[in-house]
Amino acid sequence: MSYLEYNLKTMPTGLRKMLYVNWALVLLLCAVAGVGFLMLTSVAGGSMDRWAEPQMKRFALGLAAMFFVGFVPIWFWRNTAALAYALSVGLLIAVEFFGTVGMGAQRWIDLGFMRLQPSELTKITLVMVLAAYYDWLDIRSVSRPQFVAVPLLLILIPTFLVLKQPDLGTALLLVAGGGIVMFLAGVHWLYFAVVITMGGGLVAAVFLTRGTGWQLLKDYQYRRIDTFLDPGSDPLGAGYHITQSKIALGSGGWTGRGFMQGTQSRLNFLPEKHTDFIFTTLAEEFGFVGGISLLSLYVLIVAFCVASALQNRDRFASLLTLGIAATFFLFFALNMAMVMGLAPVVGVPLPLVSYGGSAMLVLMVAFGLVQSAHIHRPRGR
Repeated sequence: MSYLEYNLKTMPTGLRKMLYVNWALVLLLCAVAGVGFLMLTSVAGGSMDRWAEPQMKRFALGLAAMFFVGFVPIWFWRNTAALAYALSVGLLIAVEFFGTVGMGAQRWIDLGFMRLQPSELTKITLVMVLAAYYDWLDIRSVSRPQFVAVPLLLILIPTFLVLKQPDLGTALLLVAGGGIVMFLAGVHWLYFAVVITMGGGLVAAVFLTRGTGWQLLKDYQYRRIDTFLDPGSDPLGAGYHITQSKIALGSGGWTGRGFMQGTQSRLNFLPEKHTDFIFTTLAEEFGFVGGISLLSLYVLIVAFCVASALQNRDRFASLLTLGIAATFFLFFALNMAMVMGLAPVVGVPLPLVSYGGSAMLVLMVAFGLVQSAHIHRPRGR
């Protein structure tokens, strides 16, 4: 044992855990959140009171939650994964009876001091329970049909409940995030080929059932698909939002118009400029350079998570970290694709940048789990 290793082992536990924290990841999260504070100030016309200040308070609370979760041993989160998943599913069921309606959807539970969106929590608890399941399961059994059925059921239950709200974007993220964990756990690729084929059939069924009494999607969701395929067909109606978003993205050029100089957001042409479409404000004001800089920060966060997972010899911790990294990637990739017209508008916020309470806190707790896996990974001999 080296002198440094001896000092680390004899150091007080709390101080040793502080040294083991993935500080590079913490700094990257703070940098992305800082971009969010800046843009929320811009879309509010220079005022921090409306959106930026509440977001700062939530991030500070989320940062504290991240450290708290991170200092708890990873075995605790493994043992409570099933309970956390059951709680999140229970909250999704509660939304059906006690949920608050907003923008035509019933997705929130009003707690008085904040509105909780259980579907945000489910994105993380699903990854937790799948990682715990594959940690328990023998590696030689992961592709056997009876053992593939269990994770499929775990994915489909919350997906069905989220679709009823309705929230197509979150449902897609649940399916994709769960599928990635299954793939990383070693499930045979033929299962995914079957699912992709069935997905193609489902897409066909979505279009074939349109206009019938048993159509698979809501009318507004069909309008979103129409807008995605041809936004110019109704530029002042259903295609208005994505058209204005593209105008804002293009007008930013290489370096942008400057802070608080974006005409599309300042003149309220952009929809949901403080939530789903905040990336367009960033691109208009800071141009391609600003957009690619934020994307680089996101990619670095994913890269640090992947590096931490690859260094971890604990199967649960490694799968958990990779699952959270994949979910985070899907968050920002889908949002950016959505506002650029590369994907249908499905209402997915830009992580740590868009204004929101539940999404911010749940995401910081998720990175707390990543920190827990990193801090408590086996070290030395």
